[in-house]
Amino acid sequence: MLTAKQEQLIEATAPLVAEHLDTITQRFYPLMFERYPEIKPLFNQAHQADGGQPRVLAGAVLAYVQLRKEPEKVKATLATVVEKHVSLNIRPDQYPIVGECLLAAVAEVLGDAVTPEIADAWGALYEELAGLLTELEAKRYHEFAKRPGGWQGERAFRIVEKTPESSVITSFVLAPEDGGTVADFEPGQFIGVHLVIDGESTYRHYSLSGFPNGKTYRLSIKRELQGKASRHLHDTLRVGDTLNLLPPAGELVLDESDAPVMLISGGVGQTPMLPLAQHALEQGRQVVYLHAAQEQDQHAFGDELQALEQRYPRQLTSVTLYERGMEDATEVHIGWIDRELLARYLPEEQAQCYFVGPQGFMTAVNDALAALNVPQEHRHYEHFGPSQPLSAA
Repeated sequence: MLTAKQEQLIEATAPLVAEHLDTITQRFYPLMFERYPEIKPLFNQAHQADGGQPRVLAGAVLAYVQLRKEPEKVKATLATVVEKHVSLNIRPDQYPIVGECLLAAVAEVLGDAVTPEIADAWGALYEELAGLLTELEAKRYHEFAKRPGGWQGERAFRIVEKTPESSVITSFVLAPEDGGTVADFEPGQFIGVHLVIDGESTYRHYSLSGFPNGKTYRLSIKRELQGKASRHLHDTLRVGDTLNLLPPAGELVLDESDAPVMLISGGVGQTPMLPLAQHALEQGRQVVYLHAAQEQDQHAFGDELQALEQRYPRQLTSVTLYERGMEDATEVHIGWIDRELLARYLPEEQAQCYFVGPQGFMTAVNDALAALNVPQEHRHYEHFGPSQPLSAA
């Protein structure tokens, strides 16, 4: 617990730290990777290069400083961080490494403004935050490990099916090497994957695109031209090869109401929508499923969606758009998901809207839904990369 003097120092110096926080976090990561190279595989370097990860850290620190006296708001704000940490198996012994390097970056950027007393105060604040995250993550680890088919840490899985879904997306069905069952997950969640590529560890998160079945998990992954992990999965791994999985995580899950559901996806953002759609349909809810692909060759899961339409003809409305269309296209729209299209298909009864896709896509969808008077609490989304405000686009 911070002393009264430390509380005063934090309050007095918080504006200065906030002013320079972007610079601090941009310095923090290189410093940490220099001192502790074993930590580097836990971070997607593409997100380091584009500044996404430093912005997330800056936002989390600021949010904690502003909300730390309101425990429930803090927990809600840190929920996304906790979910990502769980899917990476972040351990308590790694927090001191982060604290050391973060405080070193603060001292380096702010220079003489950081007195020993100020450094101690911010160190105590970080220990408080680390303790809370450790507590929340331990609870999640324990909860998943005690489920039937659950585990803690990493578990080896074997590729039992590898199926191209489109010109850019391939599905991987994974079964545990030990022959046991696998724990159910909440439809819409993602899972952590640990790969070894050219002798180096690489961690990624991928949405679980299948429905829970107790036997296997399915990941449907887009091959990115510059994607180290996705190219390895597409081009190198074969049926019979193994990789390690970490516990499922993520907050993009269905609300507990019986309200209609509108699912809106762009590109590979469709992957969490398939299990969300099936889950909502099984609950008896009305579902509007809007998906945009660049072109027909990149459109995945058409057969699966058609099967759901045949099974739930009165509940499911499905709409597909191609950015680049065919002359004879009759069953798809040509163009983009915009306000006009959303207005056309938005259920009359207040719907829960879920959307995933590229940053600009999600920003446009969010703005359009807001203009259509969909309340903020009914607009749910998830980033495939570092979480950031939709306005960041």
